Amino acid sequence: MASTLRQRIPSPPAGQVEKDQLLKEAEDAELTEGQKFVVPNFTVKQLLDAIPAHCFHRSAVRSSLYVVQDVIAIGALVYGAYHIDSFLARFNLGTVAYYAARAALWTAYSVWAGFFGTGLWIIAHEAGHQAYSSSKTINNTVGWVLHSALLVPYHSWRISHGRHHAATGHLTRDEVFVPANRSDRKVGEMKEEAEIHGINVSEERQSELAELLEDAPLVTLYNLFIRQLFGWQAYLAVNAAGQRHYPKWTNHFDPRSIIFKASHAGQVIWSDIGLVIVLAALGYWSYTRSFREMFVVYGIPYLWVHNWLVMITYLQHTDPAVPHYSANEWTFPRGALTTIDRPFFGFVGPYILHGICETHVAHHISSKMPHYHAWEATEALKKFLGPHYQSNNDNLLVACWKSYRQCIYIDQDQDVAFYKNARGVAQKVAVFENGNISDSGIDMTESK
Repeated sequence: MASTLRQRIPSPPAGQVEKDQLLKEAEDAELTEGQKFVVPNFTVKQLLDAIPAHCFHRSAVRSSLYVVQDVIAIGALVYGAYHIDSFLARFNLGTVAYYAARAALWTAYSVWAGFFGTGLWIIAHEAGHQAYSSSKTINNTVGWVLHSALLVPYHSWRISHGRHHAATGHLTRDEVFVPANRSDRKVGEMKEEAEIHGINVSEERQSELAELLEDAPLVTLYNLFIRQLFGWQAYLAVNAAGQRHYPKWTNHFDPRSIIFKASHAGQVIWSDIGLVIVLAALGYWSYTRSFREMFVVYGIPYLWVHNWLVMITYLQHTDPAVPHYSANEWTFPRGALTTIDRPFFGFVGPYILHGICETHVAHHISSKMPHYHAWEATEALKKFLGPHYQSNNDNLLVACWKSYRQCIYIDQDQDVAFYKNARGVAQKVAVFENGNISDSGIDMTESK
């Protein structure tokens, strides 16, 4: 007898499905409790009501204090960087020791300037969500200035990022970090029933898939390096990691891009003007001082900022435990919960990056909530959501490596899809609150 695959015949209404059949399906899957993902069934009102009402209050004054904090910190770091040579001249260092100390101090400058620059980036992102203050004019002015200074097209990205929030976790409407599917990875057709959910896949089939998909650790490391270095710029310029059904060369700089409506044209152009002003200033700096000075003082911290941005946003929505939904099963509350909270290097995340990693679930439930209230909201949501709240305490670098190695593809025919690794194995299977396993959208039948 040979196993074949076919599209599932539309299922009858739930009331007509035999209870014994559903129980048998659950039993046959042989799932452990750790492998079950109970699909959440909340309403928007329930999620918002779980958050204390005062958490939604926005204060321009309080938000501005965080901008002042970050700007002062960056100013102090730049001042210190310009005095590295005079500082080292006080010590009678040998040539090797001098250059080693100089390199260490410049590296420390770029890393910490990158952290505080990321903090400013996050404040600008918050302004784009209208969470900085209750004034749209203040929000957009602050966001445009801060994001332009970091070479981000403020309105253009604000619009596409808003689309991401409106369709988070949706397989065909989400904007970024859209999972590659079986077809994208050229895996071929399924060969055994266990591949549907990715549980109990035979060793023989795992080895076969690994031959097609598994990269050597050095290849993974190289790919990660390239993504971290150029991923942000590639997303803006050519829609890298964005929706695959968008036309080739979709970008954030052209008002005619599919990302935007006709009414957005002026905002996109104004975003481009912001970039031109900053690029002109950087060019003038390079011309009057030197390109080298501009690059080490501004350019390297800029690369650090967008390295962290790519890593943070990737890990907020990419994990073997986080599902993606088809149009059949996606709802806004389910989508908002397809994110995961993580710690970011001790005190750096809470105090410099304004909790963007540690409170991201709350941010997706209400993006207009300012970051300084998101901590209390997160604690309230933890109690309300229980097992539906997702968090992971792995070191960020370890988590990035694990996710990149484990999150290889999804099966596009599933209504609730989890990432599978290079061996076709998934960590979770969707189960609805009544105990039914999620309809995978595909069916294995046996024919003689």
